[in-house]
Amino acid sequence: MADYKITLLKGDGIGPEIVNQAVKVLNKVSEKFDFTVEYDEALLGGCAIDATGVPLPQETIDKCKASDSVLLGAVGGPKWDSMSGDKRPEAGLLGIRGALGLFANLRPSVIFGPLKSASPIKDEIIGNKLDIMIVRELTGGIYFGERGRKEVHGQPAAWDTEMYTVSEVERIARVAFDLAMKRNKKITSVDKANVLESSRLWRETVIRVSKEYPEVELNHMYVDNCAMQLVRNPRQFDVIVTSNIFGDILSDEASMIAGSIGMLASASLSGGKLGLYEPIHGSAPDIAGQNIANPLATILSVAMMLRYSLGRSDAADAIEAAVAKVLETHRTPDIYEESMIKVGCDEMGDLVCSML
Repeated sequence: MADYKITLLKGDGIGPEIVNQAVKVLNKVSEKFDFTVEYDEALLGGCAIDATGVPLPQETIDKCKASDSVLLGAVGGPKWDSMSGDKRPEAGLLGIRGALGLFANLRPSVIFGPLKSASPIKDEIIGNKLDIMIVRELTGGIYFGERGRKEVHGQPAAWDTEMYTVSEVERIARVAFDLAMKRNKKITSVDKANVLESSRLWRETVIRVSKEYPEVELNHMYVDNCAMQLVRNPRQFDVIVTSNIFGDILSDEASMIAGSIGMLASASLSGGKLGLYEPIHGSAPDIAGQNIANPLATILSVAMMLRYSLGRSDAADAIEAAVAKVLETHRTPDIYEESMIKVGCDEMGDLVCSML
């Protein structure tokens, strides 16, 4: 019996290509660190619509729940853009998050040394190293609150409700504090407590949870100031914990500091070890099948999987070090610079394996 069982959701567009390279790397690192992996494939997104008529078949949910972790490529594409919202590929992504209880989204913003020149932020601001982890609450807040339309003073109006319960804030706060204990023991909680009642509850709850982690330094920041400080002085941050809508915005901003969306991994976690790991970029159907996609975000998502779901930080460290080494000399077209060697998707996977 294998040590770990992984469900692969290759998805649409470049999804199958980049997942195949990530599997190649996972197989190589499993040999080096003496563990075994068993794979099972399932359908999600546009490919699921084409095969079954729905973006998230029940069989996919069952396979994911029976696995130790899930690796996702990407979903969506213009082929399915005309479909109603609940039938589009993206509905499958929201559905699998809900079905697996994935309430915590981890979005690292990391700059690998060889890619510093790709960042729009000046070198003196970035410094020698940048490593920020944004912990975003994923299943509550305004995206899941009550909403509707009505008429106000004779004209159409719409409303959305931002609401959090204490238990929702407590569980995401504990994820963030546990991460901080493994990093630099520093957390910034981001809210809008000067205006929003939901943010006041958020801040009160985070403060209370912080008493369980006396070693961790906690500070608070309003979301507008945090957006400014991420550009002005990103090195002041280590772990950022925030709500669904604020995390959505801030994580995209932080991702641009790293210079390339093709390098950024993410994890969505439940209360246990089960997690869904995916690159943050889209399915890029315009380059699908051309062997030019950048698989590094998916490969780095495997590193996150090893660290947070499978308990193999040694293997995760090895993958990240291998990626950093390859980037010193080789690049896919999206991150190519003169004097570097341009390679395709398959060759990039092979190169990372060669460095393990």
